[in-house]
Amino acid sequence: MTVPQVRAEDWSLRLHGLVDREVRYRYADIRNRPLVERTITMTCVSNEVGGTYVSTANFVGVDLADLLDEAGVRPGAEQLYSSSVDGWTSGSPVAAALDRARGAMLAIGMNGEPLPIEHGFPARLVIPGLYGYVSATKWVTDLEVTTWDARQAYWLKRGWGREAPIKTESRIDTPKGFETVPAGKVRVAGVAWAQHTGIAKVEVRLDNGPWREAVLSQEVNVNTWRMWWLEFDAAPGGHQVVCRATDKSGYTQTEMRAGTVPDGATGWHSIAFTTR
Repeated sequence: MTVPQVRAEDWSLRLHGLVDREVRYRYADIRNRPLVERTITMTCVSNEVGGTYVSTANFVGVDLADLLDEAGVRPGAEQLYSSSVDGWTSGSPVAAALDRARGAMLAIGMNGEPLPIEHGFPARLVIPGLYGYVSATKWVTDLEVTTWDARQAYWLKRGWGREAPIKTESRIDTPKGFETVPAGKVRVAGVAWAQHTGIAKVEVRLDNGPWREAVLSQEVNVNTWRMWWLEFDAAPGGHQVVCRATDKSGYTQTEMRAGTVPDGATGWHSIAFTTR
């Protein structure tokens, strides 16, 4: 696989389909607009319970809703079908793209720099709260406003879910699985995310004991993960620790394990470690 190399001066974005007027943007058109910056956690639908396919970055760009409003989305539009210069296709719910509270973006910058080539330079989509295969087209060059029946993107043809909201999840980062640490006070820590809903609490359990509520980091926004930690007294020997998150809607992660297909994994993350 090769990373597409697109020069900013050669790039353009076509916005068309079920709109009142077709619009085409050049890179300078986007760069010269008022820019917004948002901290957003992104997750791959292939992320297993406890997996690492999740990250947070500061994105700079323009509101996707502004571009759609300029084109004039027509009644009956359901899907924003995006195409990349390398042939990738993705379908996002139009409602999510237009939802200003969600903050969907056409991003041209990341972490204080122009968008890195491997992350989609010159421009990419970032739609918070949806798994990447329906929200994060890199090197995007075409946006077609359409219906679900009229267009079917790459992963939908292969049996993955259509709208793909990110599930509420939590992960233990320390101790590492099967790590040996000194007995006594052991700090367990990790991250939790519930994009577009927000994390309300994280609970942690040691060796099938009672659930205890962890300390949460300050919330940046509801589309960003939160770090958490909790200390336990752990005697010498083997131990197991489990975590679960509750989001601001009141939903608590299910214990039931499910794989990533068709719309994301579920289950509590647990690790085993030893103290001596």
